[in-house]
Amino acid sequence: MNVPGPAALDPAIQSPAIQSPAIQSPAIQSPTIQSSAIQSSAIQSSAGRVAVESLDLAVVLGGRRILHGLTFDAPAGQITGLFGPSGCGKTTLMRCVVGVQQINSGTVRVLGEPAGTASLRSRVGYVTQAASVYTDLTVWDNVRYFAAVYGVSRVAAKRALADVDLADQAGQLVRTLSGGQKARASLACALLAAPELLVLDEPTVGLDPVLRRELWVRFHAMAAAGTTLLVSSHVMDEASQCDKLLFMREGRIVADDTPTALRAATGTEDLEEAFLRVIRSAEPEATRHAATLPEVAR
Repeated sequence: MNVPGPAALDPAIQSPAIQSPAIQSPAIQSPTIQSSAIQSSAIQSSAGRVAVESLDLAVVLGGRRILHGLTFDAPAGQITGLFGPSGCGKTTLMRCVVGVQQINSGTVRVLGEPAGTASLRSRVGYVTQAASVYTDLTVWDNVRYFAAVYGVSRVAAKRALADVDLADQAGQLVRTLSGGQKARASLACALLAAPELLVLDEPTVGLDPVLRRELWVRFHAMAAAGTTLLVSSHVMDEASQCDKLLFMREGRIVADDTPTALRAATGTEDLEEAFLRVIRSAEPEATRHAATLPEVAR
């Protein structure tokens, strides 16, 4: 097997996403709450810096509007959480950030450059919902292979396996792993690259509570070291782990704030209830606005 550079991991995508060749996947905002609260030393050290900036981002797929003019930013050195129900557009938004999704209007800038720019391929990591590792290789062979791609030592490769609690499965073929274990194998490979921006699409799905907690500890350590993380989830109890939250509903961002500010603004300590209250307050406006949208040609 020839060892490709990071940009050649998937010829269809041509991005730093950790992808297997078998996978071949590559301006209307109603935020009800805004804040600039600083929550951690990692945020303080990165104050004023923005890793991801979206302006009026719109995407139409199959004649249906998926993203409705999203404007937001993800501060550098922080964990920005993207939360919302399945089908609200989280994955499409993440694909726009890593530059593998065609957009219809608006802009997305990542680390100061247009999303998808060739120079970003070694600076952005992407872990998809689907496992993106070679299923006919063992877990260790996958990690060792990607370690060679990124010029990382065997020690670092072993540490990545330990970080996702797969050391005991190192000699196991990936195709024999559970869904959650495959996702963790993909995450281990992504961690090897030490990217400046790490985009994680529901990385804790299928994981037990203990491992989920350990992964969040690792995510916080990465942010403290300067890495920016954009993490999606529909598990609301993970929202409190983030420095900043983006709540999505039907292709719109309905809240853009810190957990502390969201609790204060909605009058509840429960972030799931906070999300529901934001939805209830935003829904009439979203419904009225949808009625004014022009028809999309099919």
